[in-house]
Amino acid sequence: MAGKIASVLEAEKLMLLTNTPGVLDGEGHLLTGLAPGQVRELIDSGVIHGGMLPKIQCALDAVASGVTSAHIVDGRVENAVLLELFTDAGVGTQITRQPAEPPAANEPEPA
Repeated sequence: MAGKIASVLEAEKLMLLTNTPGVLDGEGHLLTGLAPGQVRELIDSGVIHGGMLPKIQCALDAVASGVTSAHIVDGRVENAVLLELFTDAGVGTQITRQPAEPPAANEPEPA
């Protein structure tokens, strides 16, 4: 429902607050940026499962309907919404229509 509302309002961002850090990989590390194809691979491999599936589907539907990005954010983190909106790093997982670009040759890889 939230994804559809974001789409109808032509929102730039959809933010979903949850009680986890965001989407985690198979080893439990936070994945900060994903494209829809990457998300589907994680679902197919069973990495994304259970209670995260409805949130992910909402995010995918919103992005597929024109929302620029969907963010899955840990609502337990103090000021999580502000951190996600006003910092480059953010605090959760961002899903966008386009895959994240690799760092330029002169930029260090993120730690």
